Amino acid sequence: MENNSNKKRSHFRYALLGAIIGGLIVAFVMVNALGFFTKKYQLVCLDGNNENHRVIVNNETIVDSPIEAVAQVVPQAVVGVSSTVVQQSLFGPIQGEAIGSGFIVSSDGYIVTNQHVVGEANGKVKISTASKEVYEVQVVYLNNALDLAILKVDAQNLPTITLGDSEDIRVGQSVVAVGNPLSLQFERSVTSGIISALNRSLALDQQTIAEDLIQTDATINKGNSGGPLVNLKGEVIGINTYKTSQGEGMGFALPINIVKPIIASIREKGSFTPTIIGIVGYDKQVAAYLVEPQDFDQGIYVERVEPGSGADQAGLRKGDILLKIDDVQVDTMLKMKEILYTKGPGEKVKVTYLRNNRQQTTEVDLTEGQ
Repeated sequence: MENNSNKKRSHFRYALLGAIIGGLIVAFVMVNALGFFTKKYQLVCLDGNNENHRVIVNNETIVDSPIEAVAQVVPQAVVGVSSTVVQQSLFGPIQGEAIGSGFIVSSDGYIVTNQHVVGEANGKVKISTASKEVYEVQVVYLNNALDLAILKVDAQNLPTITLGDSEDIRVGQSVVAVGNPLSLQFERSVTSGIISALNRSLALDQQTIAEDLIQTDATINKGNSGGPLVNLKGEVIGINTYKTSQGEGMGFALPINIVKPIIASIREKGSFTPTIIGIVGYDKQVAAYLVEPQDFDQGIYVERVEPGSGADQAGLRKGDILLKIDDVQVDTMLKMKEILYTKGPGEKVKVTYLRNNRQQTTEVDLTEGQ
């Protein structure tokens, strides 16, 4: 009888100890969950005098979410872009004004936007900043194929935005778009959403297909073009460029990594000249738009080799599938350009390609492109 009593007390002690431990675990989880839901975020931005230095804007300013933090900081570096355009009317040509967005990437006045925002740069272009200053700009670079423009204003100590890594993004990731939808009346509007898809291709007309785009459901309207698409660190991962009129919540951004070598060259040399291997090609996403699509799962299909180019001299030909450049996998034309744009004419690259289901390598001399 005594043994049974001792056993019962022993079981009671273990049960009580288990209940205490279980309660502590639940309390720990609840405290941490409460901490997650009540987490606060300090406002940070880039120091205009030192683009690699993050500083606290205001130690007293605390916000409740990373989206709110982005909304407080990023618009400081977003500009309105106004360009003079000439349109035809029943009464002849009339002069008007096109409005878009852009963002400042260097404290001495380099600005990124879309080519279609500034047109062909034959009219006057100006930008307006968050501090209500207006500058006339010099258009230092235009690229119709990428729909990219680089502007320059004569100013110092401008607020800047950090360029992120468009390779390091994923579907479902939260993003924020900032721009000037419809007009400057709604300047620096902030919308949020997620990355809906990657490597999208979009037919702009019968001749033009935009490749390797980031798709987002963050609301993008006319006037948002050229503005930044940022992650929750406030880093630009894309340039808001297109939206489809055939559905809702479908905006498209140009990945920011293609811009980095262009900006670096312009800041260092004052200009940028692309380097090419001398092919016309497309990836598997673009193949879906073709009358006679080719069947391949990865890489870039070589549609044409330019006579006398580096690719021609290296023995590449139509039907080859480029897999890697300098051992870096290339599944889109934009990725290939990103690699080539970091190099100069006269340099060589190692190209790994597939021909008749057999992997081969060759060295290709780079030349200047258009």
